[in-house]
Amino acid sequence: MDFELSKEQEMVRKEVRRFAHKEILPVALELDESESFSADLTRKMGDIGLFGTIVSEKYGGQGMDYLSYIIAVEEVARVDGSHAATVAAGNSLGIGPLYYFGTEAQKKKYLPPLCRGEKLWGFGLTEPTAGSDAGGSKTTAVRDGEDWVINGSKIFITNAAADMTLGVTVQAITGTRSNGKPEYSCFIVESGTKGFKAEPMHQKMMWRASNTATLYFDNVRVPQENILGNQGDGFHQMLQTLDGGRLSIGAMGL
Repeated sequence: MDFELSKEQEMVRKEVRRFAHKEILPVALELDESESFSADLTRKMGDIGLFGTIVSEKYGGQGMDYLSYIIAVEEVARVDGSHAATVAAGNSLGIGPLYYFGTEAQKKKYLPPLCRGEKLWGFGLTEPTAGSDAGGSKTTAVRDGEDWVINGSKIFITNAAADMTLGVTVQAITGTRSNGKPEYSCFIVESGTKGFKAEPMHQKMMWRASNTATLYFDNVRVPQENILGNQGDGFHQMLQTLDGGRLSIGAMGL
């Protein structure tokens, strides 16, 4: 087995390391101490291709291999965990579900600005009583004609309450399966939707310059076309998303 990196992968490491030392390092401590999320730095990270790294160029992505993405996260994390979290969550948790499970129309609508780093997207799974346990969610979505009405809350959701946040993917209970267990589905909820509120969280122990939010859904109405994939696929979609996300978290730890 060959563990040597390709020339392209080495170039990614070199360029991201240069960027991190030039753009992030000089302001990392100040942003951390003031708990300030930087939209400017996020857009700069988008300019050098740190978002949409594995997404096809058809949707505005970089079309790179997964290892190149992991290398990029590792290099940002060498300098600052907050911005590495923004990149990791932006790719694995924000863009990932839309790219892997979205319809063609959803991909064309949402992916290009996310891949350019102009906008961010949240991944609404964690709740006060349900951490990474995708089967512990209490948030509900009830069908009403051609719409779904969502009620509940999420917590510790990265990239979900910045001014540049375009929307979030939300897992909710949509019924009961034949075995008596809850049926989970995922929905696209755009920022500004009536009844949807995203509040930034502060006084965190780490990643203080990363945008983290508590989400509230009060009779949030979304159309049927905003369901991600098929009804009832939410549990497996979330698990698959977390599997990919753990690789980037591993890179940050390394």
